[in-house]
Amino acid sequence: MTGPESEGLPLRRAVCPGSFDPITNGHLDIIARAARLYDVVHVAVMINQSKQGLFTVEERMELIRQVTAEYDNVRVESHHGLLVDFCREREIPAIVKGLRAVSDFDYELQMAQMNNGLSGVETLFVPTNPTYSFLSSSLVKEVAAWGGDVSHLLPPLVHDALVKRLAERRQG
Repeated sequence: MTGPESEGLPLRRAVCPGSFDPITNGHLDIIARAARLYDVVHVAVMINQSKQGLFTVEERMELIRQVTAEYDNVRVESHHGLLVDFCREREIPAIVKGLRAVSDFDYELQMAQMNNGLSGVETLFVPTNPTYSFLSSSLVKEVAAWGGDVSHLLPPLVHDALVKRLAERRQG
């Protein structure tokens, strides 16, 4: 074993939080970039009881595990509650968030300041790859539901799962 853990150094940890319903290429880009910067990246599938997702939390976690399998330092977990509690329980000092546009910044800055004030956790903003600057899970689901081709916006196995789930919903 090599790296900080084998040398007795503390691991550099970060979390990439989200609902990931479903995970998109934009999400995957941010996770991959975080995985290059940190020793351990926790992908936290946040549970919002007031929202009915297209995929269950377990399905989302499994899809994320599959599309991040090449990164041996990515851990996929779910969490219900405050993100700062997730961070505190795992001794994670940093949150990594992708920013698509200035409109994201206003909201995310408020969240970052609140999280820092509650627990001291830092938020690092990563500019989204311009290819994905418009991309959101909600938009992908809406376009796909109307028959639009979103295959270039999702990892192939996620696209297959999305097409299958939407077909099940139409039938059922």
